[in-house]
Amino acid sequence: MTELAIAADGLRKSYGDKTVLDGVDLAVPEGTIFCLLGPNGAGKTTAVKILSTLISPDPASGPIRVGGHDLATEAQALRAAIGVTGQFSAVDSLITGEENMLLMADLHHLSKREGRQVTARLLERFDLTEAAGKPASTYSGGMKRRLDIAMTLVGNPRIIFLDEPTTGLDPRSRHNMWRIVRELVSDGVTVFLTTQYLEEADELADRIAVLNDGRIAAEGTAEELKRLVPGGHVRLRFTDPASYRSAATALSGASRDDEALTLQLPSDGSQRELRSILDRLDSAGIEADELTVHTPDLDDVFFALTGGAGVPDQPKESVR
Repeated sequence: MTELAIAADGLRKSYGDKTVLDGVDLAVPEGTIFCLLGPNGAGKTTAVKILSTLISPDPASGPIRVGGHDLATEAQALRAAIGVTGQFSAVDSLITGEENMLLMADLHHLSKREGRQVTARLLERFDLTEAAGKPASTYSGGMKRRLDIAMTLVGNPRIIFLDEPTTGLDPRSRHNMWRIVRELVSDGVTVFLTTQYLEEADELADRIAVLNDGRIAAEGTAEELKRLVPGGHVRLRFTDPASYRSAATALSGASRDDEALTLQLPSDGSQRELRSILDRLDSAGIEADELTVHTPDLDDVFFALTGGAGVPDQPKESVR
């Protein structure tokens, strides 16, 4: 069985009469990307702060282990196993990128020689070698984010918390950040990611937990979550009216559009259901001119589980 990098049972946090986390259970396998998805105020950052020992959970919380260390009794060892990149950059803009890295090396008690070796290696890895001697104040948002993560990696953590790491980045910088995250995981690092970007969660995460009002509303792979939401369908378009009428007879129960010569059937988009539809057409000697499959995306899931926070994209269809 895969070991868990993060395990939390009944995570709770309140401020006065405001409950931020209300019994959150987390199980994150080693070497995976786990995404905590939710609207503003859902409790994502609070969860990261607790798991990284920045704040304490409520006493009513159950046991919490990160990197094999108990949060309550082994906080120092836990900190040594993790790295944290918060919503706001920890880069010191008054010094150069290289100086930021060397400062982190000093904080990790590396020797001068080792610190310079690690700094040079990470600056090259994150394509920052040319800019290393320039003040960080001259860096673009994407460069600062890359430097921020490079600084996090100085201590060689096996678990990294990325709290909304691509907020405010342009699309190119966001895609570069996704590449970096994938590379980290390919090296065996576990990534705990929080985001409001549905596309980001869909693109990166091995598992996604949707956090809403301090509780996990649903958890699973992106495909598992999409199957929770109704509305999937298959649409068949015909150019020959006779074929259309024969298909409507063969596919009893399909919604008809006689003007557009299209039929629509409810479907979860699974291979089994598509095969069944095509087999029924083949048995009747009918061939559709176009078949499109609509499956709910994470926008639909997000709206269904969080009550409509944010603005949804249009449903996506794939042509087959």
